[in-house]
Amino acid sequence: MVNTNRRQFNVTSTAIVGMLAAGLLQPLHAQSRVEKTKVNLAVAGKASFYYLPLVIAEQLGFFEAEGISLDIVDFPSSVRAQQALTSGNADVVCGAFEHLINMHIKHHFVQSFVALGRAPQMAMGVSVKNIPNYKRMADLRGKKIGIAAPGTGTNIMVNLLLQRAGLLQSDVSYIGVGTTSGVVSAVRSGQIDAICNLEPAMTLLELNGDIKIIADSRTLRGTQAIFGGDMPGACLFALPEYIQKNRLVIQAMTNAIVRALKWLQSAGPRDLIRGLPEANFLGDRGLFLATYQNMRESISLDGVTAEDAARLSLKVMSSFDATVKAERLDIGKAYTNMFAKQAKSQFDA
Repeated sequence: MVNTNRRQFNVTSTAIVGMLAAGLLQPLHAQSRVEKTKVNLAVAGKASFYYLPLVIAEQLGFFEAEGISLDIVDFPSSVRAQQALTSGNADVVCGAFEHLINMHIKHHFVQSFVALGRAPQMAMGVSVKNIPNYKRMADLRGKKIGIAAPGTGTNIMVNLLLQRAGLLQSDVSYIGVGTTSGVVSAVRSGQIDAICNLEPAMTLLELNGDIKIIADSRTLRGTQAIFGGDMPGACLFALPEYIQKNRLVIQAMTNAIVRALKWLQSAGPRDLIRGLPEANFLGDRGLFLATYQNMRESISLDGVTAEDAARLSLKVMSSFDATVKAERLDIGKAYTNMFAKQAKSQFDA
C-alpha cells in the first residue's frame, strides 16, 4: 500500500525547496519583524480574474512567508469594501485604481502601493438574443446595461463609450450584477440587453454565443484603442497614516504580490489548477485556462504604477464626470511606487 501522506509530504517539500531556490519564498526567520502580523483586507468579487495575483499570493503562502496573517473579506460591492476601509474595519483594500480617484473626490485620501494589473481587464458585449441586429452604440438607447456596480470601472467604461457615441448616461438604465455567476444568469435570463464586466464571465458568455463583444480592454492593445493609452488596473491601497505607521507591513504585502506577479509570468496550466481554489474556475477549468492565456499580458509585471497610466485614468474620469476636476486633484498623491520598486529589485521582477 502506498503511503499517500508520505508521498504528499515529499511532493510538497520538493515544491517548497524549488520556490526557495527561485527566491519566491523566504524563510520566516529571514524576514524583518513587521509592526503587526494580522492584516484585514477588503475586496469585492475575489473570484474574478481582476484579483488573480492576490489569490495566488494567498494560496501559495506568499503573505505567510512574509510574516503576514491575511484575513480577506469578500464584499458584495466595491463601495462596501471602501466603506470598510474608511470605517476602520479593514486595513487595506484590493480594488480598481479608479476607486482611488473617486475616494479622493470624497476627501478620503487613500494611496495605492502596489499594482496588480496594467489594463482594466473589462469587456463590453451586447446580448445576441435581446439585440440580434446590433450595429452601433446608438442601438443601446433605452436599453438595460449590466455593470459590476455603480461607480466601478465597468460603469466608467460604459459612460465613456456612450459619450463618444453622442449618448447621455440617462439614455440607458444601469443594473448592478456583480462580477461572478450573477453576470451569466443576468444575460441568459434576458434581464439585461448589454453587459460590461470582468473575466472569466465575459469569455464564458462570448464563447457560448450569448453576447457579441463590442469593446475590449482585456488586452493592452484593446485598452489603448478604448482609452487612448495605457490604463492601470487593480491595486492594493490604504490610508496614508496606516502606510506610514506600518511601513514594514506594507513592504511585506507588496513583496507577496510582486512574488505572485513573477510566479504568474512563467506559470503553466497545471500550476494554475493546483494554485487556485475551485471557485475561481466558474465550473469550467478549460475555459478559465483559455481566458488566462488570452489576457495574461494585462497582469502587472512588477507591481509598479506607470505615471502616464495614472494620469490617463484621471483624464478619462474627468471627461464625463463633472465632480472630477483633474486640475484640482494631484494624482501623484494617489499612489507610491516606493514599495513596489524595492520588491522589484529584491525579487528581480
